[in-house]
This record gives sequence, C-alpha cells and structure tokens, in this order.
Amino acid sequence: MAKNVITGVFKSRFAAETAVNRLVTAGFTNRDISVLMSDATRGREFNVETKSKVGQGAAVGGVTGGTLGAIAAGVAAVGALAIPGVGILAAGWIVAALAGAAAGGAAGGLVGGLIGLGIPEHEATLYADQIKAGSILVGVQTDDSAQADTARTVLKEAAAETVTTG
Repeated sequence: MAKNVITGVFKSRFAAETAVNRLVTAGFTNRDISVLMSDATRGREFNVETKSKVGQGAAVGGVTGGTLGAIAAGVAAVGALAIPGVGILAAGWIVAALAGAAAGGAAGGLVGGLIGLGIPEHEATLYADQIKAGSILVGVQTDDSAQADTARTVLKEAAAETVTTG
C-alpha cells in the first residue's frame, strides 16, 4: 500500500512543535513524522549539534540526545542528514528520501528530494526557498485517506503556512 505524504511549512519552532504534538495526540507515531529545516534554523531554534561523517558526501550522524532538539517531546531522530553546500538538516523518514537526492548533487538535492516525495515541482521549489529562509517543514506519512485528512487538518490548525499532499 502506497503511503500518503502530507507536509506543512511553519515559520516558527513553536508552531512546528505544536503541529508535532497535535499529530502525536491524533495517533501518529514518531515513525510517521519527519522534520526538515535549514542548518541555520537548527542552530538558532534548537541549538542541536550533529556529528558529521565528512568523507561521505552527506553527513549522517546522531542528533544530540537522540531527538531533534526535543521537538514536540518525542519525534525521535533515527538519523539526521545534512546536505552539504545547502545547509539543510532532516530527521525521521524524510532522511531516506533526501539521501538519494543529496548524492545527486547539492544544488538540486533539496528540491529533487521534495519532488521525490510527491510534492509538485513548483511547490517543492517554494518549500526549498521557505526552508532556506528559516521555515520548518513537518511531514507526515499516512496509510489511508482518513489519516491524510486528519494530518492536513492538524497541520492547518497548527498554523502551517502551506499544506501539501504528495
């Protein structure tokens, strides 16, 4: 069964945390939720450090404390992906989607990864610009249309600037 991917972009840590907390309350698990932000936002909003494996093109390491700066008290970061040259940090299932794009080149890595999630190209470009400007993307994987509707509603109610279904 194909997964639906619902994404929302948030201007602040508070709004992103609110969204994640509400998603968890609505029954989504840590495995269903991912977060994507610029490295500058990570440093400013979360003060999280990653451990880099510089020789590997994409730096994959653990996030301090095993979570993405305690965002929403429980989105466990199985790993983090930093896309060199772009300054993007991802945590959760979205890491796998972006890892292939990062290997293809930093310039189109973020947009390509978002397109790979099923986000239309024009929206992926907008999301990439918003993330680079300091916004935080929260993504949710769902199994069915009812879950997708719930995720969309939660993200909108938590003040997502943009909500997309991929």
